[in-house]
Amino acid sequence: MPNQKILYVTTEMFPYQEESNMAMMVNKMALKMHQEGNDVRVFMPRFGIISERKFQLHEVIRLSGMNIIINDLDQPLIIKVASLPGERLQVYFIDNEEYFKRKQYYFDDEGQPFSDNDERAIFFARGVIETIKKLNWVPDIIHINGWMASFIPVYLKHYYKTDSYFNDTKMVMSVYNEKDAKFENNITEKLEFDNIKDLNALENPTFQNFVSESMNLVDVVVKGDEFLEDRLEKAFEKATSKKFDYVSGESINEVY
Repeated sequence: MPNQKILYVTTEMFPYQEESNMAMMVNKMALKMHQEGNDVRVFMPRFGIISERKFQLHEVIRLSGMNIIINDLDQPLIIKVASLPGERLQVYFIDNEEYFKRKQYYFDDEGQPFSDNDERAIFFARGVIETIKKLNWVPDIIHINGWMASFIPVYLKHYYKTDSYFNDTKMVMSVYNEKDAKFENNITEKLEFDNIKDLNALENPTFQNFVSESMNLVDVVVKGDEFLEDRLEKAFEKATSKKFDYVSGESINEVY
């Protein structure tokens, strides 16, 4: 159905990342819906590995300048934008020197998860939500991709639950096989600062467990990979949301 406002929130998208299934899937889904006449926008982190010069990113001054408070610390939010190469499809990048300047995604050169992965996910989720509100653009559909984006349903259902802005927005989530890792123990304290508590994921806070938590907070869950690893498959099977098995990027409108 054309003329929908569709927001893709992702941690990976081709050509900014070139090798993962998620990056290719998000590219195909966004392009498909854009070419069918929908108003499509993409939000993703501006990881340090993404070349601003190559992809012609530029700061959106009217959207930048907000501060996101995480556990009583102010972090400046910078918004950059680019058009998907060869397309009139806008991609917005959530940026912050402390969280996203580094050249790696979630693990250091020794393979250890960054100790601030929880703060980075909180900053990304709140940054997306606040920027969408500042744009005064109400999406009909938010499509979540990647563990970091899974914090968005958590925030919308808890921190923003009395905010009517997204009342009529449908949430869709694609689940992918991503490398798992634990968060630092004080993620509970950081979420409680935003009055978010009583999450099952906090019993064992890992990337996958937050994805599993969000599977029950969205309207629709889709397999982003054709075959999910065992723990994700079990969480998918238990999810109470409407479910679709693997759907190719070209067929995603069946889900919407």
